[in-house]
Amino acid sequence: MSMQDPIADMLTRIRNAGAAGLRKVAIPASREKAAIADVLKEEGYIAGYEIAGEGVARQLVVDLKYFDGKAVICGLERVSKPSCRRYCSSSDIPRVRNGLGTVILTTSKGVMSGRRASQEHVGGEIICYVW
Repeated sequence: MSMQDPIADMLTRIRNAGAAGLRKVAIPASREKAAIADVLKEEGYIAGYEIAGEGVARQLVVDLKYFDGKAVICGLERVSKPSCRRYCSSSDIPRVRNGLGTVILTTSKGVMSGRRASQEHVGGEIICYVW
C-alpha cells in the first residue's frame, strides 16, 4: 500500500503517541520530516529527535515532551494537503490560537515556524498548525 501523504502520517503518529502517553514514537524518516521535527524542537513542543537505521529502513525517533502528565502538544492540524495546497505571503501568515500556537511553513529558505518566516519576510506553503 502506498502512502499518499507522509507528513499527515507523521503528525497523526505524534498525536496518537501523545494521547497514549508514549515517550517515543518511530516514524519513517525523510529530510522534510526531520526539518519539521527540528522546528517542533526549536519551538519547545518535543524534547528531541534522532535518526536511527540506514538506507530505506531509516526511522525518525521523536522524544515527546510532557508537562504535569499531559503531552505538550495538545493539537496538530494538517493544513496544506496534496489535494489542496495552501500558501500565504509573509504579511498573511496566520496566527494559531491567538498566538498560543505555531504555524509551520515550507519556504524558499527551508522549513520554519511562522514567527521566523515573518521575521525573514518570506511566505510559503502552510504545512500544519501546532498548539
